[in-house]
Amino acid sequence: MLRVGEKQELTVLKKVDFGVYLGEADEKVLLPKKEVPADAAVGDRITVFLYRDSKDRLIATRREPMLTVGKFAVLKVKEVAKIGAFLDWGLEKDLLLPFHEQTAKVRPGEECLAALYVDKSGRLCATMRVYPYLHRNSPYGINDEVNGRVYELSGNFGTFVAVDDRYSALIPRREGVTGLKVGDRIHARVTGVKEDGKLDLSIREKAYLQMDEDAEMVMGVIEEYAGVLPFDDRVDPEIIRREFGLSKNAFKRAVGRLMKQGRAEIRDHRIYKLK
Repeated sequence: MLRVGEKQELTVLKKVDFGVYLGEADEKVLLPKKEVPADAAVGDRITVFLYRDSKDRLIATRREPMLTVGKFAVLKVKEVAKIGAFLDWGLEKDLLLPFHEQTAKVRPGEECLAALYVDKSGRLCATMRVYPYLHRNSPYGINDEVNGRVYELSGNFGTFVAVDDRYSALIPRREGVTGLKVGDRIHARVTGVKEDGKLDLSIREKAYLQMDEDAEMVMGVIEEYAGVLPFDDRVDPEIIRREFGLSKNAFKRAVGRLMKQGRAEIRDHRIYKLK
């Protein structure tokens, strides 16, 4: 059976002026003349990759694609057209990344992490929604430092990251992280390893190391409010995330640090700068 998007070893069935036909049983596919080995003969076995050409015809190639169906890779954007973006994946015909499979708009020259799938019409397409394809057997444990690429943002869950461009990870929403965008490269710390192998990450230092930096940032915001923050540390977590980019716990620790230093106090459901 001929399988689009996969590498297969097929038999040379027939030689013609413009190439050779490869296949099994009643199925056959053309390997263009320019890619046929000089000594190829009927009955030989040749390993090829199957995809569709610019006229949507099934075609074979001996060139090595950067990914096959169900796999993922970092690809460069060649151009953006009316139907989506086109990615360089090592073959003559560029790979379509439809708009509805983009987790953020891409531009020519940028790189994106993408997986290969076959759409309902049998065409090969790319998707930036790589969550189902990423590996969950990373070698990392709690407190290990890792590098990753942001590939999707979720208001419900947080920031999805591909560690080493291959392992499934998440910066949970409770971290209160703001300002990251799809495509950003990050350095993070592993804060948890789920039973299924997915990683939880934080781009913040451990609490006791981060506290002073957070306290200074909170004080800066209080000063922007003319020295009186119009709410205390019991405010809704969403307001804290919007104003400070912190989780509620991190905000409470920062305020506590300022109070311990004698630089702030809470009264009348407000936070006041003291010095």
